[in-house]
Amino acid sequence: MADPTNGPEPADPGAPAASAAPGPDPAPPGPDPAGIPAGPAPAAPAGPRPLGVPAAPTGQAAVDAALARLAEADHLPVSGHLGMYEDVHRGLRDTLASLDQHPGPPAPFPTHDRPGRPDQ
Repeated sequence: MADPTNGPEPADPGAPAASAAPGPDPAPPGPDPAGIPAGPAPAAPAGPRPLGVPAAPTGQAAVDAALARLAEADHLPVSGHLGMYEDVHRGLRDTLASLDQHPGPPAPFPTHDRPGRPDQ
């Protein structure tokens, strides 16, 4: 006795082989019913590509090194971009802050022996 849950009965070996499913022939390529011409399937997006924007030298070695690091973003997964951008930003900010702290002549020391000063 055949169990109906096991699938179809095996074909009789003496019976002629069944051909493809009966029905109309498939439609030839051409416009679809909506009138849009059929063409090749759209390609999947190519993915991110480097922008190829050159960085002009600034003359400041620390700034040039930080800008050169931005090219690393092309080779990192997207999840690594934020950390790299934050690191470059931190380096640029530190470089800018160090420009305000350059050594120069010492500030004049106030003396009390000079007459006519308003603080006396």
